[in-house]
Parts: sequence; C-alpha cells; structure tokens
Amino acid sequence: MNKIKNNYEVGQKLEIQIEKIVFGGEGLGRVDGFTVFVPMSVPGDKLEVEIISVKKSYARGLITRIIEPSKDRIEDLSKISFEDFDGCDFGMLKYEKQLEYKDKMLEEVLTKIAEIDLKKVKISKIIGSDKKINYRNKTAEPFFKKNGIIQTGFYSRKSHNVFSAKESLLKSEIAKVIIDKFLQKVNSFAGTKKEFKVFNEVNNTGFLKQIMVRNNEKNEVMIVVVVNKNSQYNQLSKVLEEIYDENDCIKSIYISVKTEQNNVILGKNIHLFGSQYLEEEMEGLKFKIYPNSFFQINKKQALKLYDVAIEFLNEENKNTDKIYEKTVIDAFSGTGTIAMMLSKNIKKVIGIESMESSTLAAKLTSYENFIQNVEFVNGKVEKELPKILKRENVGAIVFDPPRRGIEESALKSVVQNKIEKIVYISCNPATFARDVKILAENGYVLKKVAPVDMFPQTGHIEIVGVLEKDDV
Repeated sequence: MNKIKNNYEVGQKLEIQIEKIVFGGEGLGRVDGFTVFVPMSVPGDKLEVEIISVKKSYARGLITRIIEPSKDRIEDLSKISFEDFDGCDFGMLKYEKQLEYKDKMLEEVLTKIAEIDLKKVKISKIIGSDKKINYRNKTAEPFFKKNGIIQTGFYSRKSHNVFSAKESLLKSEIAKVIIDKFLQKVNSFAGTKKEFKVFNEVNNTGFLKQIMVRNNEKNEVMIVVVVNKNSQYNQLSKVLEEIYDENDCIKSIYISVKTEQNNVILGKNIHLFGSQYLEEEMEGLKFKIYPNSFFQINKKQALKLYDVAIEFLNEENKNTDKIYEKTVIDAFSGTGTIAMMLSKNIKKVIGIESMESSTLAAKLTSYENFIQNVEFVNGKVEKELPKILKRENVGAIVFDPPRRGIEESALKSVVQNKIEKIVYISCNPATFARDVKILAENGYVLKKVAPVDMFPQTGHIEIVGVLEKDDV
C-alpha cells in the first residue's frame, strides 16, 4: 500500500496526460496508474508538473511546462498558473469548453452523490453568459505593498499571500478605473511622513485593509475603503473627497473601520460623501444597495436564473395569467429579490432570512415597490420553516441556501408536511446532490435541473432543480 506513495515525493517532476476535469475544477491525470490532480490543466494537455503534495492514493502537482497543449486550451501558452489567470481557475479554457466541462462536472456530481439515473431527469445544457469577462458589479481587493508601492490584488490559492493581477478578467471596467485612481492618490504620499501604512495581518498593524467597489448597470459607483483603525482616517477622508469631486460617476463613499480579525470584510461603516446607497433595477423592481447589501454580482445571469426558478415553480400556468393560490415560501430569502419577483403570480409569498439587515432591506424594498402580498420573517430557516408550515397552506418552497446547503431538520419538516413542490437554487452542486438524495429517500422525485453560468472563467456552477412529491 505504501509503495505508490513512496514512488513520488514533493518537488519531483513528472510528465502527465490530463484525462478529465473533476468537480472543483482541477484536471486529473495518471502516471503508472497513480492519480495526480493538476490545477489549471485541460483534458488533452501533455504537461510537465512538479509535485507539491503526496497522499496515500493521489498527489497534486503544478504545471511547470506545457509540452503539448489541448485543443481546448486558449492560445496564450505563457499562462500556466492560478496567478497568471488572475485567480480564475477556468481561465485557461476556451469559453465554449468551459460550458461543456461544467455540464460534465454537474452530471458526475448528480450521479455519484445523489445517485441519480440521468435518463430519468431532464438536465438542460448550461445557460451561457453573453458577457464572458468584466461582469462583476462588486469587487473587494486587499491592499499590499511591493517595492514601496501600494497595490491591490487577490489572495493566492489556499493562502493569505496577495498577488497583483496582470489583467482584470472579472471586475467591471469602471471598478478598474476607480481603483487605479485611488492607488495613484494614496501612492502620491510615498516617501513622506504622511505615507499610508498597509495592514499587516500577522502583527495586526497598519491602516489600509481592502477597497470595495460596487457599481450598478448605469456604471454609478460606491467606494468603501476598509481600514484597521483611525490613525490616518482624516488624511484618507481628504483623498476620498478629492476622488468624489473629480468623478461624476461616484455616487457614494464610505470608510469601514474593521478592527476584528475574522473573514468578514466590512466593519463599522461610516458614510462620507454622496448618497448612502446605489439603486439598481431588476424586472421593474428597484433595489437600494448599501455596503452590506447582498445583490447578485452578475445581474444579467441572475435574471436568467430567476426566470428558470419561476418557470419551474409555476410551469402549469406559465402561459396564462392564472395566480398560484397557495402560499409559497422563499427560504434563505436574502434581500427578498426572488420573493418579490415571485409575488407577481403568487397569492402570498413568505421570505425567511437569518440576517436581520437583509430582512429589513427586503421589507423596505417591498414597501417602496408597493408589494403587499409578501411577508418577511427574520430567523433561521430550520427554526422558522416548521412554524410557518403549521399556520399556512403552503404549496411550494423555493430554497436558495448558502454553499453548505439545507439543514436536515428543515428537509424533514418539508417531508413531514408533504409539500407538493420544491424549487432548489444552489451555488454548490455537491450539497445540492446530497440534499436531493435525502429528499429522494423520502418520497420526492427530481424532475428537472437547469445549470446557469453565473461566473464565467471560474469552475463555479449555479443550478436550479425542481422536485415533486411522488404520490404513487
């Protein structure tokens, strides 16, 4: 058993042919039957790789040289690393092939985890994005200093080391312009007594932590600069005032003072200039976006996703003006986008959300859009869902959980109340498949699955599935 492990060691170089891409986005190849996973590789690539870790049954290696590229790889062969592609783990693939491999990864997950017979489920081809790059309407980048110059960048894979992107594949064009202007301003103090200090997370010193730029479809911009303390607050405020005065597109500016050490980006948000929010429109609904607000980062693809979910929910009446007469629950409702979009064809919608700020934003948005048939409940889904199911005539539930999926207790309450239909929106096919298996073991049948490419250039897949109670 140890022979395979001992044949390979960290630092060793191997030649390998990549066979396929597995869920998670890494390529898989074999050397004398031993499996090696290689990030940024493409099926059909013949590569030289350097082993970076060895386990009992597999190893991981990084590309050191492309010996012979796959026909599915982009033409620029100088790019071989995660950093070369600005942190985009599918950037090495031609876009049509990104979609093709995402379809294959989804089928593999459904087969292996959910144990689904693919012949019995209608799985649509993934819905591609018209915009392949620069589609993000929200960008957050940490500051770092190199050769005395303050820059922004991305965290390297599985690391807190920051690197600067050679080109911007994902953030919007306007965000790139604004961040570049901000960097010019703060670097103008370099070498002086007023030089800005960059945060060091090892010893918790320094000032500048991150910059977040949000923009709407009109290219109106919100800037939030995250800082560690108040030491250079007044100086930063003056810099931001200059930027605000010089750029008509900037509508809102905040400083966020973040002293806690955790994975949350923002701290105490202090509004400085302009409006307190950006306004965005979606299907005729107007949303106010504050620094902490959740809003889909790829609006056009989000609309496609929601359209599929709404069609799955009410497909019996999709070509009529007939109203769905039972109550529908939007579980993990966030700022209420789906609930309010559903409200046009549903008698009553109840949204459940654990974050109080998101619930308050949803209530305000529904009020401002004159929507009266939506109710929002603040609390954890697993606690609030059983209560609602006892008092309401619920016909269907839309789940849109975080990556960890749905708590089993919430799924049990669905089963116990024999809910007719479940529409499940997921950003993680693995937990989707796990939850589908639990529901299938309790009398539900997965009817349809539709993947949507919300995040081009990355290995992420967003999916919508519909399950119905099997009455047989």
